[in-house]
Amino acid sequence: MAETLTLAAVLIPCLIIAIVFHEVAHGWTALALGDTTARDMGRLTLNPIKHVDPIGTLLVPGALALFGGPIFGWAKPVPVNARRLDNPRYGMMAVAAAGPGTNILLALLGAIIFGMLAGFATTWGVALSDWALTAFGSFIVINVFLALFNMLPIPPFDGSHIVGGLMPRRWAHHWQKLQAMGMLLLVVLIAATWAFPDARWIENTIFPPVEWLTGLFYSVAAGIEDFIT
Repeated sequence: MAETLTLAAVLIPCLIIAIVFHEVAHGWTALALGDTTARDMGRLTLNPIKHVDPIGTLLVPGALALFGGPIFGWAKPVPVNARRLDNPRYGMMAVAAAGPGTNILLALLGAIIFGMLAGFATTWGVALSDWALTAFGSFIVINVFLALFNMLPIPPFDGSHIVGGLMPRRWAHHWQKLQAMGMLLLVVLIAATWAFPDARWIENTIFPPVEWLTGLFYSVAAGIEDFIT
């Protein structure tokens, strides 16, 4: 139990940072493209209280971590009014892509800092603590997973907005109707993960690219460590 609590103490802050920056990126991109809704509602802030969903940000990922399931979660979505964007069709694509793109940048930043700390630690003849290794590794993995998971072309994920923007207009209207069912589809997704754990569809779909991209960031960290030493 102590190990589980320690792991949760590392994972939950990493998840909160990843989710908050993800949501704020949506809001700032929308503002840059003409929609002030997120700013007007006070959501362009890094204060996690403004973004944390008790169920999606804490309860669900905490339970999944406790029972060994794939860890994912969500925050309160930043409000975006597509009609106020300069170009609603392609503006929504940019707004959707901003969240996963920010998570990739966070993972890269984590890898750079990790590599620098490891390099200086080696130079000074000290070793990074297991806690630090777990924290940086978790930060990179969580951000990569959140980015790729949100790029799934399933409502209400960001990937569905990108797919909708690429569709012919005669199809986009029907696709938009599915967006309204996003929360229901999310509940079905979570229920399917619990009900059919042996199917491992999340692991089989997302984990291969997550492992590849995570390995790439680890290589960046190792390269920086070698350069410093």
